Amino acid sequence: MPAIASETWLDEDELARRHARLPPAPQDRGRVTQILARTPARTRLLHQRTPVTESGGVPGDRWAAADEPKRAAQIAVMGHAVTTMIANGQPLTLFGDNLALALDLSEANLPVGSQVRIGTATLVVTPKPHNGCHKYAARFGHAALRFIAAKERRPLHLRGIYFRVVSDGEIAVGDEVVIEHRGAA
Repeated sequence: MPAIASETWLDEDELARRHARLPPAPQDRGRVTQILARTPARTRLLHQRTPVTESGGVPGDRWAAADEPKRAAQIAVMGHAVTTMIANGQPLTLFGDNLALALDLSEANLPVGSQVRIGTATLVVTPKPHNGCHKYAARFGHAALRFIAAKERRPLHLRGIYFRVVSDGEIAVGDEVVIEHRGAA
């Protein structure tokens, strides 16, 4: 894993300014910008194309290697624009999420139970919260963790969300993400 550059960390005021200047993320159709597997050896493997399955998630990802993998946390997803802003020049692989999407991940746009088609796979938003933790603070600073966790921003899902695979298929970087059904908000 690359070195973590604390000199690139932004304070909360700068994060708020930059966040306010971000263009709105697409709401109905987005794009896959990154696919990643977090191996059991704690390395990160970038994929340009990969199958995803109900039983295994992203091949090679440590999720499937758990004694009892939790389907609610099968595929970790982050919003491309927000994570690029927070990374501030650091590689997006530091986040460790399986998918980066150019799509509005907010609760209002993708409530729990929303179903999306990516490539030939179908995935659904799970109820498991995707919160930052001590690793997030170590990689991007405590200000970034406070920023994404602020009560008024929690419904925006700035840290991301989780999907589970409901129909096996193949996903590639650049694939369109189509919201097929929105869950009950």
